[in-house]
Amino acid sequence: MRLPWLGKSRRAGRTPSSADTFHTETIADVLVPGRAEHVRFFGRRLVSAGRLRTFNNKDLRELLLAAFYLGVAAVLPASRWAAVCSRVSGLRLKRHMRKEFPRYGVATRAVLGSDIDAEKQFRAFRAAAHRWRLLVAAHLVGNKWSPVIRLEGLEGLQAALDRGHGAIIWCDQFTSQTVIGKRALYEAGIETHQLSVSAHGISGSKFGRRFLNPMLIQVENRFLKSRIVFDRADAYHVTSRIQKILGNNGVVLITNAVHAGSTFTEAGIGENGWTHLASSPTNFAARGKAALFSMSTFETDPFRQYLAVVSPELVPAWTPTGERAPRAGGTKNMTLQAEYVLLKRDHLLEALKLYPEQMMVWFGQHRFTERPGNVLPGDGDL
Repeated sequence: MRLPWLGKSRRAGRTPSSADTFHTETIADVLVPGRAEHVRFFGRRLVSAGRLRTFNNKDLRELLLAAFYLGVAAVLPASRWAAVCSRVSGLRLKRHMRKEFPRYGVATRAVLGSDIDAEKQFRAFRAAAHRWRLLVAAHLVGNKWSPVIRLEGLEGLQAALDRGHGAIIWCDQFTSQTVIGKRALYEAGIETHQLSVSAHGISGSKFGRRFLNPMLIQVENRFLKSRIVFDRADAYHVTSRIQKILGNNGVVLITNAVHAGSTFTEAGIGENGWTHLASSPTNFAARGKAALFSMSTFETDPFRQYLAVVSPELVPAWTPTGERAPRAGGTKNMTLQAEYVLLKRDHLLEALKLYPEQMMVWFGQHRFTERPGNVLPGDGDL
C-alpha cells in the first residue's frame, strides 16, 4: 500500500495527469473561543475532471498481492500470518525508504516530536499495511479465524441513540478501522450506514474499480446496513439521505477523507504539525441534533486481538440556556463547527500516540497554503 502523498513525481512532468484538478480557496479562519486556536476552512471546486485510467502501475502488484494473501489465509494457520506479512513488507522496503520515508519522517516528527524513531515506525507501518491486506483476504476465504474484538464506548453511543436523534461516528484512518471497526459495531448490534465514494477501495482505475475494490467493499458490506455513495454532482441527494437516516435515529459512519467533499478544515496537531479534517461530520452535527463521536480501531495483537474505541460524545461549548449557538442569518455556524474540529483533533492525537504505525494517512509540517502545489493527502492518488 502506497502512502497517499501527492508530491509531484518526475514522471508527472512527462505524461498528462489523470487526477482531477481543483481550485481551492480559504473560506474562513475561525478563532475558537476559550482555545486560542484557529481552524481554517477551505472550499474546493472541480475545475477539470481527469480521465479515468483503464489500468495503473500498481494494479498488477495489488492483484498479485491479493491472490497471494488469499492463498495464505486459506492454507496457513492464523498464528503464522503476521510473520508472512512482516517478511513480504520488506521485499520492496529500500524503494519505499528512498521515495516515501523522507516525507513520512518529517511529518511524523512534526506531530510526535523529534525523539521518535521514525525509521522504525515506517517499517512497522509497512508491515501493518500488509496485515490489512491479509485481514481483508481472511474475511473473503471464509476462514474460521475469529479474533477477539473489544469495543469500548458503546454505553455513550447507546445513550445518545436513546435521545432519538441519531449519531454520526467520525472514523480515523487506522489500518483496522475499515473492516474491524465496522465489525465491532455490527457484532454489538449497532446497524450503521457508511458514507463512501465511488472510487472507495484499493485502486481508482477502471480495472481497480471492477476487480480490486469489490473485494474490500464486499467484506465491509457484511457489517453495514447500507452504503451511501457520495456523488459530487448530486450532493443534495446524499445530504437528504443522511438527514433522513439521522432523523430515523440511525448511525452514519464518516471516514476522515478530506478529498471527497467540497470543503475541508485545517488545524494544528502535536508538536508543530498540521492536520486536515473533513468538514461534513461537523456540518451535520452543527445543523441538527445528531450526536457526534470519534472512533479509532487498533490492532493490539496481530490477528488475535483488536480494540475499537468510540469516544465520549463530542460536545462543544454550550450557551447558558443549554442550546447550541444560533446561526447568524441562517448561515453555517463555523465557530461551532470549528469547536467540533478541535475536539476531533484532540481524540485523533490521543489515538496517534498509542499506535502511530497503524495510521494510513499522515499529516504535514507545513500549512496547506504553504505547500508546493497545495496538495492534499489522498487527493487523486491512483
